Amino acid sequence: MKNYHNLVRKQKMFFRTGKTKNISYRLDALHRLRTGIKRYEHKLLEALKLDLNKSEYEAYTCEIGYVLEEIRFTSKHLRSWAKPQKVKTPITHIGSKGYIYSEPYGVALIISPWNYPFQLAIAPLIGAIAAGNCAVLKPSELTPKTSQLLEQLIKDIFP
Repeated sequence: MKNYHNLVRKQKMFFRTGKTKNISYRLDALHRLRTGIKRYEHKLLEALKLDLNKSEYEAYTCEIGYVLEEIRFTSKHLRSWAKPQKVKTPITHIGSKGYIYSEPYGVALIISPWNYPFQLAIAPLIGAIAAGNCAVLKPSELTPKTSQLLEQLIKDIFP
């Protein structure tokens, strides 16, 4: 538990720097995540085989490929999602304009289950990064090889 306390503290400190508010930073983080996943693809396939006896086809289609497509889709639409949204204003405020500005919230905790240990850890991470939040991942203890590789992947991508 002490280790997670330090991770949360570090993530909060990084969030307070304001770097994650920048759309370019978010897109770069998603690009680094995509590149890292592709670099670790064969190791991930092997870990999923050892932990859950998933075939390469199932592991790629349901876990790795799914996540890579989500990163592509999110990266493509992120700028438009982050734009201020114009909203109607009440008649009592004639002459004024209303907008909704999306702001990052802080640090998210992502707890992934055992059945899709990679996809259900990384897909929420993609959303957290896109929203400008930081995150702490807690992978399942029932998939030790995949969890260990996830830790290695994240440390490699986001030192």
